[in-house]
Amino acid sequence: MYNILICDDEQDIRAALRIYLSQEIYHIIEAENGRQAVEIAQTTELHLALMDIMMPEMDGLQAMEIIRITHNFPILLLTAKSEDHDKIAGLNLGADDYITKPFNPLEVQARVRSHLRRYTNLGGMSKPKPSTLTVGSIELDDEQKLVSVDGEPVALTPMEYDILKLLMESPGRVYSSAQIYSIVCNENGFGSESAVAVHIRHLREKIEINPSEPRYLKVVWGRGYKMERV
Repeated sequence: MYNILICDDEQDIRAALRIYLSQEIYHIIEAENGRQAVEIAQTTELHLALMDIMMPEMDGLQAMEIIRITHNFPILLLTAKSEDHDKIAGLNLGADDYITKPFNPLEVQARVRSHLRRYTNLGGMSKPKPSTLTVGSIELDDEQKLVSVDGEPVALTPMEYDILKLLMESPGRVYSSAQIYSIVCNENGFGSESAVAVHIRHLREKIEINPSEPRYLKVVWGRGYKMERV
């Protein structure tokens, strides 16, 4: 069964989409705003999302940008005819398609089926993440929430642990401070640069032989941080 997220701040629209898709064997999950959508994406295996653009707290484009950092399931934007600029912005940020309001039920059903089929055929269905991550001499056991360096245990705060895990999951990938903060804290990352920098400094002090010349946690000036491939 496919898990489909419907994210729109209007209950009537969510109800209509739920009815349109009720003829298929889908498990429907609903969210009222972008922040809820991000939370659901981080805790639930999703196979497709229908995302409104204009929503309170966090709009659909902001939510999609955060979700796209770690997930590749299809995202279809729900737009009004007057939102051509937002459609283009959404496609540039990683949307797979858009559906214009008012909806044609047959079009909604067809587009959802098409994107799910393509996602499945291309092997996009999520695979279980390994419980143990290793980069060089650093090992992170996510089942036991333990980190060791050269076999010696290292005590990390929850925030330090989550940042390290994020970076170790994608060695070589650069994350901005705002992205790190948004993913780890599930909050808007605006103005988070100093907070993330402090956590990175503390992490270096615990996992690097020489924190002033880090081997693992690298800064990419003007872009963010990455876990160096070793």
